[in-house]
Amino acid sequence: MESDCRIPVACCRPRFLLLHALFWGLVSLRVFGAALLNEEKTTVKPVATPCWLMEEFVVLEECVACSDFNSKTQLVCKQTGYVERINCTKSNKEEYKSCRSALMEEHLFWKFEVATMALTAFFAALVVVRQRQLDRRASEKVRRQIESI
Repeated sequence: MESDCRIPVACCRPRFLLLHALFWGLVSLRVFGAALLNEEKTTVKPVATPCWLMEEFVVLEECVACSDFNSKTQLVCKQTGYVERINCTKSNKEEYKSCRSALMEEHLFWKFEVATMALTAFFAALVVVRQRQLDRRASEKVRRQIESI
């Protein structure tokens, strides 16, 4: 008895193997070449780090939503849409720091809950429909077997 797990003979031909080697060689050259080019382009301009990353700070104004103008102009507002005003203790600088609002987190949580409940209901209905379809097929098969007797 022969096994069905053999590699087809067409896959072992020299031309086929050469084409595969050429293809994967080009793919790897493209991937590694892109990685090498990306490493060369990573000349980053020095950016001033915010003081709140380096030292202790005090929150002067709690997390509030950015205005439409600020959300378009300030980089800090673009991250989450909410900012808090802080004062760094050592340098005595006032800066704005991006934050996550409790109200925003609550809205995201409920959106997630609604989405999971909707998916649960959809897939439960899908299971019921599929089970009924399979039950109909099984009863039809049994009916045909009984009729053939």
